[in-house]
Amino acid sequence: MTARPKPSALVWLVLSVVVIVLDQWSKAWVLASLPEFQAVKVIDGFWNWYRTYNTGAAFSFLSNAGGWQIWFFTALAIGVCGLLGTWLSRTARGDWRVALPYSLVIGGALGNVIDRLMHGHVVDFIQWYVGDHYWPSFNIADSAIVCGAVGIAAFSLFDGKRRAKAG
Repeated sequence: MTARPKPSALVWLVLSVVVIVLDQWSKAWVLASLPEFQAVKVIDGFWNWYRTYNTGAAFSFLSNAGGWQIWFFTALAIGVCGLLGTWLSRTARGDWRVALPYSLVIGGALGNVIDRLMHGHVVDFIQWYVGDHYWPSFNIADSAIVCGAVGIAAFSLFDGKRRAKAG
């Protein structure tokens, strides 16, 4: 059994809470202020606010699956958060290369879980585009998940190279 470091990186869950609060605050603003399915220009030629909903996962994966996917993605997110939380508890507090991305993924995943449980879908509102090419709309939780996943991959790759040189 792996010894738990003292102090552990569980304090990084504060970042997860910050992500959840910012995500839910922004979605409350969107629901109160933005019209549905109408682009509101932020930066012409690049960025709109565009209120839309996603019952699936990234890129609307399984969005038309009949409803079961809401529970599937909720259970998957909770499972991933539990796993990452366990790994955080086994990580030293100062190991930010592990703690930061895990905390971002946890906060983003739980932000979207809250939407699924409250609304039956995820509220998306950030739309980037160039010309006639539009990126699927997303939200702050999605951004945190992507940044966290990229961080996990990048830091794992660089850490592996660093350990190989040291060994």
